[in-house]
Amino acid sequence: MRLARLYAPGLPQLVQASFVPHLAQAWQESLEKAPFGLLVDWVRQFAQAEGVRVHGWSLTPQALSLLVTPTDRPSISRLMQNIGRHLSAHLKCGGVFVGRYRNTVLEPGQWVLPTLVWLETTPVTTGYAPSALAWRWSSAPQHCGEPDAQRAFVQDHQDYWRCGNTPFDRQAKYRAMLLAGLDLAQRQQIEFAIKGQWALGSAVFAKSLETVASRRATPKQRGRPSKAP
Repeated sequence: MRLARLYAPGLPQLVQASFVPHLAQAWQESLEKAPFGLLVDWVRQFAQAEGVRVHGWSLTPQALSLLVTPTDRPSISRLMQNIGRHLSAHLKCGGVFVGRYRNTVLEPGQWVLPTLVWLETTPVTTGYAPSALAWRWSSAPQHCGEPDAQRAFVQDHQDYWRCGNTPFDRQAKYRAMLLAGLDLAQRQQIEFAIKGQWALGSAVFAKSLETVASRRATPKQRGRPSKAP
């Protein structure tokens, strides 16, 4: 049985929607064919309409990835549905995403910044750019204070603000984090969480979600439950 969407009030989420193979292939062969400018405009427009705060974003020919905090449970679904409908109408085609989008709820103070680095280095790990700042279609230039940063609709998460007392301090510290990247264990944890759509955080964080999340936040333990003594 398919699990319901994982949602917890006031907590950030990593959201990722993969484009259908024929679109991904066409855009990979010719990036000029990809309507990324329109996609980013729709992200901004519909995020504002649905009350979704966007903390970071990334676009590649394969996927749209967002780091967001929704105001209510259905707001992300409405955001992604609107983007999908407008892209489908623009391209005059059928479905544009592979199945449903995936999401994971993040523990603030622990996983927001690593997940932001993961998101903004996706163009590097997928082979589209030599560095995060060399790729136009993400929020990395804005977070690093690049003078030509575009589409400044990002509302920085408080974890990013804690990087420094001034914009320069925050940008410099975050740039160092972005250039350093993540270690393998961090990357695997994020990818496991988004693939399985489980919460990303400590055991204490997962326990705290039991009474507020829309469903269980961690996978069940494998095997039979232990017998009582």
